[in-house]
Amino acid sequence: MADRTTDGPVGPPRAGGRTGSSALLGRSELAVDVLPAAQRLLGCVLAADTPDGAVAVRLVEVEAYRGADDPASHSHRGRTPRNGVMFGPAGHLYVYFVYGMHFCANVSCLTDGEPGAVLFRAGEVLGDPGVARVRRPTARNDAELARGPARLASLLGLGRDDDGTDLTDPASRVRLLAGEPVPRASIRSGPRVGVAAAAELPWRFWIDGSRAVSSYRAGTKRSRRRTG
Repeated sequence: MADRTTDGPVGPPRAGGRTGSSALLGRSELAVDVLPAAQRLLGCVLAADTPDGAVAVRLVEVEAYRGADDPASHSHRGRTPRNGVMFGPAGHLYVYFVYGMHFCANVSCLTDGEPGAVLFRAGEVLGDPGVARVRRPTARNDAELARGPARLASLLGLGRDDDGTDLTDPASRVRLLAGEPVPRASIRSGPRVGVAAAAELPWRFWIDGSRAVSSYRAGTKRSRRRTG
């Protein structure tokens, strides 16, 4: 097993204010195929202003979904009012509701008009976890605060109204900061979680050694609705 990346925290939340000083991730870094985009997103920081204060997580697990050639993707059958954000431009938040209970969040990738997105699966909370604990009081430990896509979205307060948000805009409530690229030797890949179609594709990527990475669970036909 490779050592966990030594990249330090980037852009911790400021007390009572906006999150961090790291530069925003450029749209051009996301306007590429979903596989390199997913790997670049590892180590990036997703920051949000919530009613309880600023919260930021360092992304440690993501999952890629493409378009017509990916039967597990929401965009596989073409554009709809629900999945329109997946068709670009890159860098926008695609939020969907699952099982009538949870929201999950993705960022659009590829060139404008070509569908693709990367699901935010898990993150490590940066800075003082006090606000995060207020927002996720049922978490048994800090590693669980943003472990799993529904928990991550809940922590950052992501919902239907955030669908289409430009994560590369410094004025947005939710922003994607560049962070430090994770060394390739620290990146692992494997099957996507909870999908029935194209389950063999190793399009889930995570940072080796992070306690916040979610547990692998094979999918069923019902779980296909969870895809990005």
